[in-house]
Amino acid sequence: MSANDRIQWLHTRIADGRYPNTGHLAERFGISLRQAQRDVEQLRTVLEAPLAYSAKHRGFYYAAPFSLPTYTANANGEDYIDSVTGADSHAADQEILQMQIPYTATLRLQSKLTQLELQRFITGRQDKSTVLCEFHSIEAFLGVLFSLEENVQILEPDWLRERLITSARRVLKNHE
Repeated sequence: MSANDRIQWLHTRIADGRYPNTGHLAERFGISLRQAQRDVEQLRTVLEAPLAYSAKHRGFYYAAPFSLPTYTANANGEDYIDSVTGADSHAADQEILQMQIPYTATLRLQSKLTQLELQRFITGRQDKSTVLCEFHSIEAFLGVLFSLEENVQILEPDWLRERLITSARRVLKNHE
Protein backbone atom coordinates (compact mmCIF):
# COMPACT_ATOMS: atom_id res chain seq x y z
CA MET A 1 0.00 0.00 0.00
CA SER A 2 1.14 3.52 -0.74
CA ALA A 3 1.44 6.43 1.66
CA ASN A 4 -1.71 7.73 -0.01
CA ASP A 5 -3.71 4.68 1.11
CA ARG A 6 -2.28 4.79 4.61
CA ILE A 7 -2.93 8.50 5.12
CA GLN A 8 -6.46 8.19 3.74
CA TRP A 9 -7.09 5.34 6.17
CA LEU A 10 -5.63 7.34 9.06
CA HIS A 11 -7.66 10.44 8.14
CA THR A 12 -10.90 8.45 7.94
CA ARG A 13 -10.34 6.94 11.39
CA ILE A 14 -9.47 10.29 12.92
CA ALA A 15 -12.44 12.02 11.29
CA ASP A 16 -14.72 9.24 12.60
CA GLY A 17 -13.44 9.81 16.15
CA ARG A 18 -11.79 6.38 16.43
CA TYR A 19 -8.45 7.68 17.82
CA PRO A 20 -6.04 5.62 15.71
CA ASN A 21 -2.38 5.49 16.65
CA THR A 22 0.86 4.49 14.94
CA GLY A 23 0.47 0.92 16.23
CA HIS A 24 -2.92 0.61 14.52
CA LEU A 25 -1.48 2.05 11.30
CA ALA A 26 1.54 -0.28 11.35
CA GLU A 27 -0.60 -3.33 12.06
CA ARG A 28 -3.24 -2.52 9.42
CA PHE A 29 -0.70 -2.03 6.62
CA GLY A 30 2.11 -4.33 7.73
CA ILE A 31 4.64 -1.52 8.02
CA SER A 32 7.17 -0.62 10.70
CA LEU A 33 6.28 1.68 13.57
CA ARG A 34 8.87 4.11 12.23
CA GLN A 35 7.13 4.23 8.83
CA ALA A 36 3.80 4.76 10.59
CA GLN A 37 5.37 7.66 12.51
CA ARG A 38 6.62 9.15 9.22
CA ASP A 39 3.09 8.89 7.77
CA VAL A 40 1.67 10.70 10.80
CA GLU A 41 4.33 13.39 10.47
CA GLN A 42 3.49 13.81 6.76
CA LEU A 43 -0.16 14.31 7.71
CA ARG A 44 0.84 16.84 10.38
CA THR A 45 3.55 18.80 8.54
CA VAL A 46 3.06 18.48 4.79
CA LEU A 47 -0.74 18.41 4.79
CA GLU A 48 -0.92 20.71 7.82
CA ALA A 49 -3.49 18.62 9.67
CA PRO A 50 -4.33 19.94 13.16
CA LEU A 51 -3.31 16.60 14.62
CA ALA A 52 -3.27 16.12 18.37
CA TYR A 53 -2.72 13.07 20.57
CA SER A 54 -5.11 11.98 23.32
CA ALA A 55 -3.34 10.10 26.12
CA LYS A 56 -6.75 9.10 27.47
CA HIS A 57 -7.77 7.44 24.18
CA ARG A 58 -4.20 6.51 23.18
CA GLY A 59 -4.67 7.87 19.70
CA PHE A 60 -4.87 10.88 17.41
CA TYR A 61 -7.69 13.34 16.85
CA TYR A 62 -8.14 16.59 14.97
CA ALA A 63 -7.98 19.67 17.18
CA ALA A 64 -9.88 21.61 14.48
CA PRO A 65 -11.91 20.72 11.38
CA PHE A 66 -9.73 19.28 8.61
CA SER A 67 -10.13 17.63 5.22
CA LEU A 68 -7.56 16.12 2.88
CA PRO A 69 -6.70 17.81 -0.42
CA THR A 70 -8.66 16.63 -3.45
CA TYR A 71 -5.65 15.59 -5.51
CA THR A 72 -3.18 13.02 -4.34
CA ALA A 73 -1.60 10.73 -6.88
CA ASN A 74 -0.59 10.77 -10.48
CA ALA A 75 -1.43 8.10 -13.04
CA ASN A 76 1.84 6.26 -12.43
CA GLY A 77 0.96 5.75 -8.77
CA GLU A 78 3.59 8.11 -7.40
CA ASP A 79 3.45 8.80 -3.71
CA TYR A 80 0.86 11.52 -3.22
CA ILE A 81 3.12 13.53 -0.97
CA ASP A 82 5.27 14.21 -4.04
CA SER A 83 2.22 15.36 -6.00
CA VAL A 84 0.98 17.61 -3.21
CA THR A 85 4.38 19.18 -2.52
CA GLY A 86 5.53 19.35 -6.13
CA ALA A 87 8.60 17.25 -5.36
CA ASP A 88 8.00 15.18 -8.49
CA SER A 89 8.96 17.43 -11.38
CA HIS A 90 7.10 15.18 -13.83
CA ALA A 91 3.84 15.23 -11.86
CA ALA A 92 2.58 18.22 -13.85
CA ASP A 93 2.97 16.23 -17.06
CA GLN A 94 1.03 13.27 -15.76
CA GLU A 95 -2.68 12.78 -15.25
CA ILE A 96 -3.76 13.68 -11.72
CA LEU A 97 -6.32 11.37 -10.16
CA GLN A 98 -9.08 12.41 -7.78
CA MET A 99 -8.46 11.21 -4.23
CA GLN A 100 -11.28 9.18 -2.81
CA ILE A 101 -12.06 8.88 0.82
CA PRO A 102 -13.16 5.25 0.86
CA TYR A 103 -16.80 4.24 0.84
CA THR A 104 -17.94 2.36 3.91
CA ALA A 105 -20.47 -0.41 4.40
CA THR A 106 -21.74 -2.57 7.22
CA LEU A 107 -22.30 -6.21 6.28
CA ARG A 108 -23.70 -9.23 8.07
CA LEU A 109 -21.75 -12.35 7.14
CA GLN A 110 -22.84 -15.89 7.85
CA SER A 111 -19.57 -17.76 7.60
CA LYS A 112 -15.92 -17.39 8.53
CA LEU A 113 -14.99 -18.34 4.98
CA THR A 114 -16.84 -15.28 3.71
CA GLN A 115 -15.01 -13.16 6.28
CA LEU A 116 -11.72 -14.48 4.91
CA GLU A 117 -12.77 -13.73 1.33
CA LEU A 118 -13.66 -10.15 2.32
CA GLN A 119 -10.65 -9.64 4.60
CA ARG A 120 -9.05 -7.01 2.37
CA PHE A 121 -12.15 -4.81 2.82
CA ILE A 122 -12.86 -5.44 6.51
CA THR A 123 -11.71 -2.65 8.83
CA GLY A 124 -13.61 -3.51 12.00
CA ARG A 125 -16.34 -5.53 13.64
CA GLN A 126 -19.54 -4.60 15.42
CA ASP A 127 -20.12 -8.14 16.64
CA LYS A 128 -19.32 -11.74 15.69
CA SER A 129 -21.11 -11.63 12.32
CA THR A 130 -21.31 -7.89 11.55
CA VAL A 131 -18.29 -6.27 9.90
CA LEU A 132 -17.34 -2.78 8.79
CA CYS A 133 -15.87 -2.54 5.29
CA GLU A 134 -14.10 0.10 3.22
CA PHE A 135 -13.67 0.17 -0.54
CA HIS A 136 -12.72 2.66 -3.24
CA SER A 137 -14.56 1.14 -6.20
CA ILE A 138 -18.27 0.44 -5.88
CA GLU A 139 -18.22 -1.81 -8.95
CA ALA A 140 -15.27 -3.87 -7.72
CA PHE A 141 -16.82 -4.28 -4.26
CA LEU A 142 -20.19 -5.33 -5.68
CA GLY A 143 -18.38 -7.74 -8.00
CA VAL A 144 -16.74 -9.39 -5.02
CA LEU A 145 -20.10 -9.62 -3.22
CA PHE A 146 -21.66 -11.22 -6.33
CA SER A 147 -18.86 -13.79 -6.48
CA LEU A 148 -19.26 -15.01 -2.89
CA GLU A 149 -20.68 -18.48 -2.35
CA GLU A 150 -22.27 -17.59 1.00
CA ASN A 151 -25.06 -15.20 1.99
CA VAL A 152 -24.09 -11.61 2.70
CA GLN A 153 -26.48 -8.93 3.90
CA ILE A 154 -25.73 -5.23 3.37
CA LEU A 155 -27.01 -3.50 6.50
CA GLU A 156 -25.92 -0.05 5.42
CA PRO A 157 -25.73 2.14 3.47
CA ASP A 158 -29.14 1.81 1.85
CA TRP A 159 -27.89 3.16 -1.49
CA LEU A 160 -25.35 0.34 -1.78
CA ARG A 161 -27.98 -2.31 -1.01
CA GLU A 162 -30.29 -0.77 -3.66
CA ARG A 163 -27.48 -0.69 -6.20
CA LEU A 164 -26.75 -4.38 -5.55
CA ILE A 165 -30.43 -5.27 -5.93
CA THR A 166 -30.72 -3.26 -9.15
CA SER A 167 -27.61 -4.94 -10.57
CA ALA A 168 -28.89 -8.39 -9.61
CA ARG A 169 -32.26 -7.72 -11.24
CA ARG A 170 -30.51 -6.58 -14.42
CA VAL A 171 -28.39 -9.73 -14.53
CA LEU A 172 -31.43 -11.93 -13.93
CA LYS A 173 -33.46 -10.11 -16.58
CA ASN A 174 -30.66 -10.54 -19.12
CA HIS A 175 -30.74 -14.30 -18.50
CA GLU A 176 -34.47 -14.95 -18.74
